[in-house]
Amino acid sequence: MVNFDFKNTTRIIFGKGTVEKIGPTLKEYGGSKMLLHYGGGSIKTNGIYDTVMKSLASSGINVVELGGVVPNPRLSLVREGIKICRENKLDFILAVGGGSVIDSAKAIGVGTVYDGDVWDFYTDKAQPVKTLPVATILTIPAAGSESSFSSVVTNDDGAFKRPLDNDVIFPVFSILDPETSYSLPPYQTACGISDMLVHVIERYFTNERNVELTDRLCEATMKTIINNAPIVLARPTDYAARAEIMWAGSIAHCNLLNTGRIGDWASHMIEHELSAVNDVAHGAGLAVLVPNWMKYCYKHDLPRFVQFAVRVFGIEEDFHNQEQTILRGIIALRSFFTSIGMPATLKEIGIGEENFQKIAEKAKKFDPGKGTVGNFYPLVNQDIVEILKLSK
Repeated sequence: MVNFDFKNTTRIIFGKGTVEKIGPTLKEYGGSKMLLHYGGGSIKTNGIYDTVMKSLASSGINVVELGGVVPNPRLSLVREGIKICRENKLDFILAVGGGSVIDSAKAIGVGTVYDGDVWDFYTDKAQPVKTLPVATILTIPAAGSESSFSSVVTNDDGAFKRPLDNDVIFPVFSILDPETSYSLPPYQTACGISDMLVHVIERYFTNERNVELTDRLCEATMKTIINNAPIVLARPTDYAARAEIMWAGSIAHCNLLNTGRIGDWASHMIEHELSAVNDVAHGAGLAVLVPNWMKYCYKHDLPRFVQFAVRVFGIEEDFHNQEQTILRGIIALRSFFTSIGMPATLKEIGIGEENFQKIAEKAKKFDPGKGTVGNFYPLVNQDIVEILKLSK
């Protein structure tokens, strides 16, 4: 187990009816004039917007709105939000939506109080030291951004999708009411489930030894996601299953599960470039890639892949043939993704072989000093291309 310094400063307010608490809770944190940031308008049709606005008005909080966040949130909208916050002297940002809205809000927060270009933070030219405070109301369990120190933004110029990880951008508090996710379309629910599951998989595959506690925590989180996924898809208003999924998504990406271990993250870096090419949903791209990443690199650590197959999917271990056990586990993962409606090939999401070299090069440019992608099994350019070929 490696040394670690764990911190998560986000307050979680979880359960039925908690959205109604947004106004009084913001007042606790000194919010008086804030940016309300959201996506394409679904919160106006499912009633969440009205509940939020009523609570804010009753608490005397002035609101300036900025909607229009899309999946793979755009730098251009972030810059517009920064301009609005500065011109209106706003003191708080409330993100109502899923990971894209929250990531965009985090970028606006650090960009508003920075003299340079906010994109500097996403290209490692600078690190944020302060931010406008950001709070969230989660409506799409998926990315875990509601309790993470991460934000991912896509630069419209060149279609570069890049992350920022910094303690400054933890939301000050997040409201998680599982009922807000009842109206999600099945595909969006499934993409979120795929995303959160892979967040745990990326942490699980580590070269560190003696990490039994976090292995078991990861396995429990993965099994909870897998067990409840078919329930929420079959019965969208099943509160118990929605609650398990929503909380699992936050636990998956709050940094607890990677304490003492170094995760891989190659699949995420590659998928970022897939979604930068054609705006595929992040969870869908990951569902295509991850089983093929496993096929490509499982020989690096046979015991860990056997453990994944046996403990997470209940595959009976073949003590005479480890590879057979591993391949059955990979098939089980692929079958799970397919069962919830996720694509299995790049062709299904509109990405052809002509894009493979470009995707590989852009993924590597994420960390040009390192020259490889991933930590568990570092990938060079041709490795990435081969995984994409397995996925086509």
